[in-house]
Amino acid sequence: QVQLVESGGGLVQAGGSLRLSCAASGRTFSRCAMGWFRQAPDKEREFVATINSNGRTTYYADSVKGRFTISRDNAKNAVYLQMKSLKPEDTAIYHCAAARTSWMTAVTAEYDYWGQGTQVTVSA
Repeated sequence: QVQLVESGGGLVQAGGSLRLSCAASGRTFSRCAMGWFRQAPDKEREFVATINSNGRTTYYADSVKGRFTISRDNAKNAVYLQMKSLKPEDTAIYHCAAARTSWMTAVTAEYDYWGQGTQVTVSA
């Protein structure tokens, strides 16, 4: 079992940067692909980025490609999301999640464990 706690959210102006962190507990963390998802008010949860278990391969939603970077440190049981050139449309609650597979995936149903989320608000 994996427990996840996100941090690093906040209020930032458009064009600014934030770095989200996700602390994981559980011995299986290093075997799980990890992902970041977000949910804006009145919208469905959407995929943002994913990274495979060894951190060598990543995949991004088109809306964040070139602006966001996902990374992980298995020694620290942590995954990160560096966000740059933020836009008002990036405003959402950001969740990290652990997949049941070691290979990266954008499919929500393939993630077994979810954090409570951290709020990111980007002002115009």
